[in-house]
Amino acid sequence: MTPKLAAATLAMPGAIYSPFADRIHGHPGPLFPLHVGDTWRDPFVGARSEDVESAKTPRLHAYCDPRGVPALLDAVRDKLRRRNGLVHEPGELLITAGATGGLAALAGAALAPGDEILILAPFWPLIRGIAQSFRARAVEVPFFDRVSTLEEAVAAVAERITPRSRVLYVSTPSNPTGRMIPGDWLEALAALARRHDLWIFADEVYEDYAYAGEHVSIGRFAPERTVSVYSVSKSYAMAGQRVGYLAGPEPIVANARKIATHVYYHAPVIGQHTALAAIEQGADWLAANREADRAVGRAVAARLGLPEPEGGTFLFLDVRRWLDGRGLMGLLEDCFEQGVLVAPGQSCGSDYGDWIRISYTAAPAEKVLEAAARLERVLARRTRASA
Repeated sequence: MTPKLAAATLAMPGAIYSPFADRIHGHPGPLFPLHVGDTWRDPFVGARSEDVESAKTPRLHAYCDPRGVPALLDAVRDKLRRRNGLVHEPGELLITAGATGGLAALAGAALAPGDEILILAPFWPLIRGIAQSFRARAVEVPFFDRVSTLEEAVAAVAERITPRSRVLYVSTPSNPTGRMIPGDWLEALAALARRHDLWIFADEVYEDYAYAGEHVSIGRFAPERTVSVYSVSKSYAMAGQRVGYLAGPEPIVANARKIATHVYYHAPVIGQHTALAAIEQGADWLAANREADRAVGRAVAARLGLPEPEGGTFLFLDVRRWLDGRGLMGLLEDCFEQGVLVAPGQSCGSDYGDWIRISYTAAPAEKVLEAAARLERVLARRTRASA
């Protein structure tokens, strides 16, 4: 007889981004992996793993300070001041194993079992599971496709605040919708969080891929309760390096460091050195690729009849009118037969079981456009079948 496992963990989904993960390698034709939010690019020369030489980098293969490599911490502190308008002391910074590791550490610092984290929906798929990992309750706030004014935005969050609410999770530019939250909305949400004594977890990993106006950091409006979370994964094509960073008030950052130390000790040292090179040298590379990704996102959106994305690397499509008796799984199966992998909307929120998420940076532009054409054909066939 097998010993029992934690019921809360058993209830968590395993296949987040695609139900066909086990079948990918056996697919006979070309594959278009638009289900995972990665980029097809490599980092620029100078910021790749092979560019970090052990002969020139002391203690490259040893443990480092759990807070992070000192030079990277200095670069992050300077970047936050210049780019985000956020001023932090060294004790208010932490280099993390990706933004995922940073948000998990924050959840462990702020949430007790039964506490609630308010999550603007639809949302980045892993944030709900992170809350569940610490036995907290994820409260989904219908937001990006439901509110159109500042007043509606504040009301949507306020309606779901309870005595158990501890954290408001805000992501802009949004994964998966591609929307950006305006600065005055963020200021109003920060004021709401202050009135109810909530922490704000500000997921800003797509800050460098803002297409419609300026990205605004909510930490400007409530620095005493905001922890801002960033990642070199998205900005500089370094997802495999597993390096992110967070900045916020010292009490919560210090306690997040406790969680991080016990889970992964510190972010990979070689990844921290490549992150340092990216932050210091990557401005031109980033600007060029931002414009290239924006053009692809606009083209795919036009093909699928969606508004062009305001930021980020995703499109979110309501497919209800194309579903048949097999539901969303039938549509995903038809897409998979055409080699197109997209993420089920259910991963981004309980109300989005009839939606799909599309990453338009996971393959070169010509392949993404071919995948969009194949998806369009699948939807067209379903339209004719239902006529």
